Amino acid sequence: MLEKLEEIERRYADLEARRDSPEVAADHVEYTRIIRAMKDISPVVEKMRERRKVESDLAGARELLASLPPGDELRDMAQSEAAGLQASLERIDEELPILLLPKDPNDSKNVVLEIRAGTGGEEASLFAEELFRMYARYAEARGWRVEVIDRSDSGGRGGIKEIQAIIEGDGAFSRLKFEGGVHRVQRVPETEAQGRIHTSAATVAVLPEVEDFDVEINEKDLRVDLFCASGPGGQGVNTTYSAVRITHIPTNTVVQCQDERSQIKNKAKAMRVLRARLYEVEQERRNQAYAADRKKMVGSGDRSEKIRTYNFPQSRVTDHRISFTSHRLTEILDGRLDELIEPLIANDQAEKLKAELARA
Repeated sequence: MLEKLEEIERRYADLEARRDSPEVAADHVEYTRIIRAMKDISPVVEKMRERRKVESDLAGARELLASLPPGDELRDMAQSEAAGLQASLERIDEELPILLLPKDPNDSKNVVLEIRAGTGGEEASLFAEELFRMYARYAEARGWRVEVIDRSDSGGRGGIKEIQAIIEGDGAFSRLKFEGGVHRVQRVPETEAQGRIHTSAATVAVLPEVEDFDVEINEKDLRVDLFCASGPGGQGVNTTYSAVRITHIPTNTVVQCQDERSQIKNKAKAMRVLRARLYEVEQERRNQAYAADRKKMVGSGDRSEKIRTYNFPQSRVTDHRISFTSHRLTEILDGRLDELIEPLIANDQAEKLKAELARA
């Protein structure tokens, strides 16, 4: 492990030197890539520097302790300091292997979030809206920005058929990437006269938002259609051709945006979603395993393809992938998602660490 840590330090120093060179300063794309690469490995470098300082302080504390005669009034203080530093060193040595695990290159990126009502009719639409509210509140609590791209309401008692949004914030994808899949709700609908519990579902897809240089889009491959926006928004929204629908002809990928009054802004937003979709297509082409994961993530919206169940009668939320259950359903739906996200991240790290040790 020491050899790998030293290699990372050398790479960080090399990246620092390249970042400060005039050639890179004049190349925005290369500069962005270098900054991103430095950010990816900086936690390891910082942890190594922390370890060296603790190790040096521990050596000093032990040297002082050895120099003190028995009964010296400073001896207890020196022993306590040495014990604390030893504990810190052991903690750092436990954290370093986790930091050395292969990084998901998308972890630092924004998120393109798509939620779609699945099986369950009106109840599924209401649940889809509750899920979006849950993620929006979680984003707000973390200081992230949520920008709706497109929304299709279901009518009736409310709810949404489908919604697309971009969540902007440092590390958004790293926190939300495990949310993709089918979410199931069990509860008694307001319209249920006999008090029977109904089961409905909604699908969640979490895609990383990509930069222009991550995926190449040829303008001649795009068909752009303009139309009047529907839904609330006032006279200006509904009587001008501000809404934009973009079709990527080679892949038949269609995205649209009608959230803004400005046609230019709507096109820019739609292009952000299109880039994320095309990046995903390219990733699927390169990695069949990723394609299988994506299929599992979205599925068909059927009740049986579940990753998580929200049971209202028992105030219970269960994540079936890690057999984790919480009885704080109200708080979780109010955006306090870390109770579910932290165990998922810990489980992922444990699985990766186990795989790395098996290869070693």
